Amino acid sequence: MFARAIYPIGSALLLAFLSPTLTQANEIGRTASLVHVANQQQVTGTVSGPSGPLSGVTIRVKEDPSVATSTDEAGKFSINAKPGQTLVFQALGYSELQRVVSGTSMSVTLSEKTDEIDEVVIVGYGIQQKKESLTGAMQAVKGEKLRDITTPTVENMLNGKAAGVYVAPGNGRPGSRGGVVIRGQATLSGTTSPLWVIDGVIVGSSPGDLNPDDIVGLTVLKDAASTSIYGSQGANGVIVVTTKTPKAQKATISYSGKLGVNTLTNGNLEMMNGAELYDYYSSFQNANVINFPRWNDELKNSNFDWWKVATKSGLTQNHNVTIQGGNDNLQSLLSLGYYNEVGAVKGYDYKRYNVRLNNTIRPFDWLTIRPTLAGARRGADDQQYSITAMYTNFPWDNPYDDNGKPVPHRYSGWVNSAGTNYLYDLQFNHGNNHNYELMGGIDFDIKITDWLTFSSVNNYRANLYSSAYYYDPSSSAGESVKGRLAEYRSEDYRRYTNQILRFNKNWDKHSLSGILAYEFNDYRIKTLDVYGTGFIPGFEVLDVVAKPERTKGGISEWATQSILSKATYEYDNRYTLEGSFRRDGASNFGTNGKYGNFFSVSGGWNIHNESWFNFDQINLLKLRAAYGSVGNKPSSLYPQYSVYSVSSTSGYNENPGALISVIGNPDLSWENTYTTGVGLDFGLFNNRIRASFDYYNKDTDNILYAVPVTGLIGVTSLWKNVGEMNNRGIELNIGGDILRTDDLLWSIDINLGHNKNKLTKLYPTKDANGNMSIRPVYIGDGAGIAGSAQRILYPGLPVDTYYMAEWAGVNPEDGKPQWYHIEKDANGNETGKTVTSNYAEATQVALKKAAADLFGGISTNLAYKQFDLSATFGYSIGGLSYNYFRQEYDSDGTYTDRNQMKLQDGWSRWEKPGDIATHPVAKYNNKDNGNKASSRYLEENDFFRMRSLSLGYKLDLSKYNLNSVRFFLTGENLFTLTKYSGVDPEMSINDSGAVLNTAGPSVYPATRKFMFGLNVTF
Repeated sequence: MFARAIYPIGSALLLAFLSPTLTQANEIGRTASLVHVANQQQVTGTVSGPSGPLSGVTIRVKEDPSVATSTDEAGKFSINAKPGQTLVFQALGYSELQRVVSGTSMSVTLSEKTDEIDEVVIVGYGIQQKKESLTGAMQAVKGEKLRDITTPTVENMLNGKAAGVYVAPGNGRPGSRGGVVIRGQATLSGTTSPLWVIDGVIVGSSPGDLNPDDIVGLTVLKDAASTSIYGSQGANGVIVVTTKTPKAQKATISYSGKLGVNTLTNGNLEMMNGAELYDYYSSFQNANVINFPRWNDELKNSNFDWWKVATKSGLTQNHNVTIQGGNDNLQSLLSLGYYNEVGAVKGYDYKRYNVRLNNTIRPFDWLTIRPTLAGARRGADDQQYSITAMYTNFPWDNPYDDNGKPVPHRYSGWVNSAGTNYLYDLQFNHGNNHNYELMGGIDFDIKITDWLTFSSVNNYRANLYSSAYYYDPSSSAGESVKGRLAEYRSEDYRRYTNQILRFNKNWDKHSLSGILAYEFNDYRIKTLDVYGTGFIPGFEVLDVVAKPERTKGGISEWATQSILSKATYEYDNRYTLEGSFRRDGASNFGTNGKYGNFFSVSGGWNIHNESWFNFDQINLLKLRAAYGSVGNKPSSLYPQYSVYSVSSTSGYNENPGALISVIGNPDLSWENTYTTGVGLDFGLFNNRIRASFDYYNKDTDNILYAVPVTGLIGVTSLWKNVGEMNNRGIELNIGGDILRTDDLLWSIDINLGHNKNKLTKLYPTKDANGNMSIRPVYIGDGAGIAGSAQRILYPGLPVDTYYMAEWAGVNPEDGKPQWYHIEKDANGNETGKTVTSNYAEATQVALKKAAADLFGGISTNLAYKQFDLSATFGYSIGGLSYNYFRQEYDSDGTYTDRNQMKLQDGWSRWEKPGDIATHPVAKYNNKDNGNKASSRYLEENDFFRMRSLSLGYKLDLSKYNLNSVRFFLTGENLFTLTKYSGVDPEMSINDSGAVLNTAGPSVYPATRKFMFGLNVTF
């Protein structure tokens, strides 16, 4: 296999995980430090800032940088230094200070920076750059800014925090992940999720079970200057995550915890109660033909609340403990995390446990070793009440008998006597799922000279997932097969190694730095999917089944290898020039296109550092420009080969066989995206007003797509390079300190993103007559629902353009639904537009796009002495969602076996000739097709949402050995302003991580949380 062929023996992974205790660290440190004590003395002291002691301040001996330490939580430090040597004090957000050693103790006060141009940003592959020297478009988000909402998933925390980064927050189910899209959709195949990199290790399109409390910060890489070094894996942008690292300090213990409740929100949606549903049916034009087993006005008094029986106030708790400490030679950090959320829909209990051990070992001045180990176990007990039944079931039908016991399926006492009672099934059916994630590695740096370092990053990641579900023989899902047991297993493994040569040379006003590296990354997954039927109730192991209903399994593998380089030249803190080159090889291309080349060039000009720039009010003015390329691979693993499928469906008469399943394309080539970008950063009045502006233009060619084919030989698609696409847009970050004094700070920050997408070219294909022509491609909306909306791919249109019948309103004379019919001549040119009430005559046309025109976030923070108040908001303008939910629950009488939603403000139902109404006449078993897919259910999803509101107070309990104590109260998802008629204007994602713009028939609503929290450090 390709994976084994290219794996270099010299880069074999080093997996000896070291986990010394803090006691051992101190013992080793004391022994190692004996070589440094000659002619030295111990200097102790404290470091403070305007608000008190500062922890994590780095102190180094200027004449011997290898001697270093950092302050503990009380701001105290101890370091060995000779009289006359200089100590350098550095801390993020504070100005550097140097003090000459003249005694054995000193007290130091650092002043806060009035700007952030010296802030260090991690831009990938361990490269750290001052913000002032950046040439690319990227945005750093600090860990504490992420954690203003309570969720186990990092993706959801990023919502509204970075310009140009759109996050679909998933649904309200505990543990639900969000979908992230950076600068628009740049591909038609595979995921649009960015690449996640954790502590220098590429982990894929998801951060996995990373504990958000372990994050120090993350950097979103958006343009070619910052992403091209990741080549084929950076096409959708890159998110670089940095976790907590141990410090040389006295041992400390930190605790952070939250405890609160979560409740469901239902947006603007309201379902009918018993009386309203009865009046609705009674208003039918043909009410005389209603054929329910029980139909009389007593139904007005039948009002079972299916929503209430399925929901409750769920409990959410999150606890994290971090222990860290060490000395100059050995530092260790251990973090433990526990997250538990009981769903607001009853019967779902989500738990996650995290552990992380990060070590730094410096046995010699020239060698630094960093062993790491991170593990997570998440799982859920699943006996969840039905989301669908909350909306679907008639309020006339009570699931319990007079004795309080669930009635059976197809109960004769129900109006919908053909329906099933899921509460009856919940007496027996249940399931669970668990995932174990282990990620460990050992990195090391060898200092060759004062300007040249060799770095090695080696990591192994494993995921073991399992699920088991029990369907009792008495249940709806099990009665026809006398019970069903279902089990699923998957185990996937990912190896990553990167060997890097780093250089950093400074002379006079010049600075030259960069890397040269080799990288290898491979992945393997094995799955097993088994169903068994027929068993005695109560048994839950597959040994007991009478029949193996289904047995499936598979193994998939892929690998990539790369060489990469990056160089940065800087002159006098004024001019920066940067370039990168990467060559990728991937296993899912044939020999004709296995390797792809990617590059970038960029520059920056710090205008404010020019000698002629004499504007004291402007402390930062920087111009950036970049151009470069990234690539993308097909989501299919083996599209270059013609592949036969050997499975249960390819045999005949119980004899094994093989059927062709893939027609190979050996000429398939890389999808390439070329991005041009310019940016401007500025700060005014000592950074009291700050802003950054970016414009980008992304051209994607050789778009990869599985083109649909006839399927006559069993193959339904063929991978090809089909066309070209363009994304262009702007991003703006603007913020300011409205009030700033010694005791008071009030700041506001706003970000917005705008992206315009267009498919610019489709490559010609042969038509039925053998002629080459450009034909539109029709695709689904990703929801997987028959009869839902479609999309169209055609040059000149956005790739998320809806394609369906255009709604023409309600005929005021007879109340029938209407659509537009377009008349065309023999050449396909439009000659007229009429209205029809026959859905079959309605013309399917390209309508509007789904993506928003503007989206972003707003945050504000107010701090007064020991109090702090913060709020975050999110907004979206100009987007559209297809509300399939209304096809079933706003169906004009088409569906007579489910509840219906109330008409909202501004809606009206046609009742008599002359009525100007939004809704057609309602009929029992309506055959007018008014609820078929059309722009009737295409809705604006603009919203303004308060994501969080937090009030905190800090206590000074240092005399009790409590260095830092903060209490806080937080409300999350407190309100949403929107005209969208559904449950939530923010859309979810599908199983592959793609953002959906269609609301299905069973939407798990978003939750509102009220949390109490405590942060304390000992």
